[in-house]
Amino acid sequence: MNPDQPSADAVSRSLEPDAIVTPNPWQRLGQFTDARIGLGRAGISLPTNRSLEFQLAHARAQDAVHLPLEIPRLIEDLNQLTALENAPQIQRLHSRAMDRTTYLQRPDYGRRLDEDSRQQLSALDAQPADLAIVVVDGLSSLAVQNNAAPFIASLLESLAEDGPDAWSLAPISVVEQGRVAIGDEVGELLKARAVLVMVGERPGLSSPDSLGLYLTWQPRVGLSDASRNCISNVRPAGLDFAMAAQRLHYLLREARKLGLTGVGLKDRSGETALEGGAGIQNFLLS
Repeated sequence: MNPDQPSADAVSRSLEPDAIVTPNPWQRLGQFTDARIGLGRAGISLPTNRSLEFQLAHARAQDAVHLPLEIPRLIEDLNQLTALENAPQIQRLHSRAMDRTTYLQRPDYGRRLDEDSRQQLSALDAQPADLAIVVVDGLSSLAVQNNAAPFIASLLESLAEDGPDAWSLAPISVVEQGRVAIGDEVGELLKARAVLVMVGERPGLSSPDSLGLYLTWQPRVGLSDASRNCISNVRPAGLDFAMAAQRLHYLLREARKLGLTGVGLKDRSGETALEGGAGIQNFLLS
């Protein structure tokens, strides 16, 4: 027997899974995040399972963009909020983008109401209110369908902590084929001091159902994003409803006190917890 030739047992041991699979310490981090990390490799390619997971995530993201919002079901979910104190009525509106193709090709049409919706809000002859809530399908109807009603329920409960008359609410507006800036027009027509736009965010490969919140003080047509505060990734697997409602409640209080939102209003809600009060812990400051 050639002493330089490995024995059959040695060859067999070298083919065992523990010997041919290189451990990947990054894979342990996968239990803490939906991010695509520690995917591994098979030769110079991704493992088959990981490749198929990527294709599925990509398909879900595309579906989230093109899937139409089920307005009747959403309004039914929102109507259940009438059991809560001070729950506002609901208005169904539409942007100038009459279909999804136009919405994707003409972002400017998604920022303004169509004429029928303008007349509908004008006919309400709304009284001035502290806050108008605008629910917009945006780029992910799935995010709005699943998360809008439970978040509003949490928000109303949080606002009630200031007393039953602390915050007056304008009618809730549900806008089809809308973008963030459409809330400026809705808030202006409803004579609201502040407008909250809840919109489906652009889907990611691990988050096709992410809801974004945009708060604007003294809304009016023509404002830029510099006039808004944003809270993003509101969903059960991201920023949960209760915590998002607390952050928004804080921003609303500060906006009313300072008379502004946007770059001039900083979210310091996490600092309250560090000072021993009730608030949201900011892990960057701990």
